[in-house]
Amino acid sequence: MQGQNRKDIYPGLEVGIILKKDQRNGTVTYGFVKNILTSAAFHSRGIKVRLDDGQIGRVVEIIEE
Repeated sequence: MQGQNRKDIYPGLEVGIILKKDQRNGTVTYGFVKNILTSAAFHSRGIKVRLDDGQIGRVVEIIEE
């Protein structure tokens, strides 16, 4: 799992997140980071972010350019 370290995530980065409602089925939603919501340097389940479209979830994948 990528996205556990806050230092790897920044606004404008394309990521895959799991929304709260999708935690059981594991559906990944893709978008661009607008804000980083987790203040800790590391989170075992992924850093929580808000996407440009307003959706909030934990980063499970970082899309490489």
